[in-house]
Amino acid sequence: MAKQVLSFTVNGEPVEALVQPYVTLLDALREDLGLTGPKEGCGTGDCGACSVHLDGKLVASCLVLAMQARGRSVTTIEGLARGGALTPVQDAFVRHGVPQCGFCIPGVLMAAAALLAENAEPSEDDIRYAIAGNLCRCTGYTKMVEAISEAAGTARNRGSARGA
Repeated sequence: MAKQVLSFTVNGEPVEALVQPYVTLLDALREDLGLTGPKEGCGTGDCGACSVHLDGKLVASCLVLAMQARGRSVTTIEGLARGGALTPVQDAFVRHGVPQCGFCIPGVLMAAAALLAENAEPSEDDIRYAIAGNLCRCTGYTKMVEAISEAAGTARNRGSARGA
């Protein structure tokens, strides 16, 4: 099968790549664009390691064909921070010592950012539900929940729903 031109926006920048029509968005991001933040953990959309935002919505990039992103906007963990500064949720993850092995963290951060973009004052249940699609073998999720809750408080204090 012939490769096709994929034109889309990644982390705020217009990009083009030549991809096979059957290539996943995850593979296009990692192999064609060199963005290794999204990880392949399961390949079935169950672990959350490959999570990205597609037009602002959280998706498992291993389940999305790259060509489905044509003309759309994708944000990966590499594009979450703006202007070189960590977002409040990224900063809270660091301060709470959330990252351990780091494999799941990009996906969890993308889930947290999606939550905080939609709900500036999430309850603990809201937070747990939002990150439930992310498997982590290193933690008990408690520090993640605390960090996301703190980041939501930071966003409220700034009057911004973009605490992610």
